Amino acid sequence: MSYRAPVKDMLFTMNALADIDAVSRLPGYEEATLETAQAVLEEAAKFAEQVLAPLNRTGDTQPSTWADGAVTTTAGFKQAYSQYTQGGWQAVVHPPEFGGQGLPKLIATACNEMINAANLSWALCPLLTDGAIEALLTAGSDVQKARYLPKLIAGEWTGTMNLTEPQAGSDLSLVRTRAERQADGTYKLFGTKIFITYGEHDMADNIVHLVLARTPDAPPGVKGMSLFIVPKFLFGGDGVPGGRNDVNCVSIEHKLGIKASPTAVLQFGDHGGALGELVGEENRGLEYMFIMMNSARFSVGMQGVAIAERAYQQAAAYAAERVQSRPVDGSAKQAVTIDQHPDVKRMLMTMRALTEGARSLNYFAASACDIAHRHPDASVREQYARRYEFLVPIVKGWSTELSVDVASMGVQVHGGMGFIEETGAAQHYRDARILPIYEGTTAIQANDLVGRKTVHDGGAVARGLCEQIALTERELANHEEPVFAAMRERLAAARAALAESIEFVICHAKTDPNAVYAGSVPYLKLCGIVLCGWQFARAMLAAHATRAQDPSFCDAKIATAHCFAHHVLPQADALRVAIVSAANGEGALAPVRHSA
Repeated sequence: MSYRAPVKDMLFTMNALADIDAVSRLPGYEEATLETAQAVLEEAAKFAEQVLAPLNRTGDTQPSTWADGAVTTTAGFKQAYSQYTQGGWQAVVHPPEFGGQGLPKLIATACNEMINAANLSWALCPLLTDGAIEALLTAGSDVQKARYLPKLIAGEWTGTMNLTEPQAGSDLSLVRTRAERQADGTYKLFGTKIFITYGEHDMADNIVHLVLARTPDAPPGVKGMSLFIVPKFLFGGDGVPGGRNDVNCVSIEHKLGIKASPTAVLQFGDHGGALGELVGEENRGLEYMFIMMNSARFSVGMQGVAIAERAYQQAAAYAAERVQSRPVDGSAKQAVTIDQHPDVKRMLMTMRALTEGARSLNYFAASACDIAHRHPDASVREQYARRYEFLVPIVKGWSTELSVDVASMGVQVHGGMGFIEETGAAQHYRDARILPIYEGTTAIQANDLVGRKTVHDGGAVARGLCEQIALTERELANHEEPVFAAMRERLAAARAALAESIEFVICHAKTDPNAVYAGSVPYLKLCGIVLCGWQFARAMLAAHATRAQDPSFCDAKIATAHCFAHHVLPQADALRVAIVSAANGEGALAPVRHSA
């Protein structure tokens, strides 16, 4: 089963839930109408379906290889990347003054979903480049912007993010890579970085590494890190790449999934020092790197939606063809396709509901980001920036966790054939499993959601979202149909569970932090479920209002929302219990150690 981009659902979500009309009224986005979005998405779908998707299985069975410091990517990847850059896809969201197209994040998000669904391993390369561009736009000097951004935005060069080291996983205070100042203002870097996605490859002319390192007199811990640009190739006198820098790929990892994406171990400075230039000020590197990390975290959340969509499509296609067993209600005397059996229906509808719910929430967040950057009123920009920042850890954590669940259900729908590699269902499951880990584990996202995003502002954004949900409940009350009543009842109960959990987090974060953080992942999942339920309630209302235009699509949307209300929203109260009960049971979570 190949991939078909769900363009109709994407456009419905952008229009009805993410309010693309409001985005197109922002200064600089006047051309970004729904019609523009449709044209862009249809072209992106062609590239994803026709160029990238056919390479997905190839990348899994014939992954990138390393030899003598060089990485050769899967056959066809380099040619696909050339088509990607020629089509201007790397430039979609970036500023026109550096060669970008200047389209909103909302439109770019849908495009990125497609390329990740079509080929997750391949899509990781432009994802990291986007992050590097964001970091340099924010913290780079005018000279650095002029030198690097046009090449990165054109896709001629790619970018990487170099944080992790063998002794420093997520604890960046343990970073040891050192940067020594030179008389000409440059730096020489020495150290080892691991888990560097596309840290070495053959698809672009140059690779621009953004590297965290310490200067000799830096303070200890995370306050002592600086950010450096370390290109694979140095510059000649005319500003074009020249000789090779002293940064080398000494190996790539052998992984459970995303096998075609080369995950490199990079060695800096084995032959005299890797030349780099400081970004911004010394000792502010982590602050700058967080810009890149935040961009990547949102993108990884969209990867979760993408792989869930791919797994759902494959499972639905298989279930529509696989004939096995008579129906339990006796409606047929012969065996029928398995999509007619109740539990298979339940799994398929749950897969679809989780995927569409996460897509809706993530597009909603992308729209908030666009408003935060472009609205003419500073107070509105601040309001939406805070909303977007609150949503990012949920987008990343919830979307990636559900992607594993959806991919697992996809294997289950296939039955025994799902465990066989040739069907392709297993690849989606393996590929999805990294998503809740990289760019900050789910626990890291949850801790951020608790500390920086809920407690820090006294729950203002979280409570504000609950108030918005209550308004939607009142709109649901205007409809007498049973599906609307059911959604209202389940959404109200879920909102109440979230509201109680918010108050628990705020009240106990300082007095009993262990109890609060023991429930941080359930809190993140609760936020994801309730906010996705809210989006589905809004989708029901929009589908009902526009049903005459496309009855089949709108009826399917309402049915999917009904499934979410019955099979997902009831989990909210169980999560509430886990969160507020952590104060009494957190000690029981200690690992049991058995004597020898």
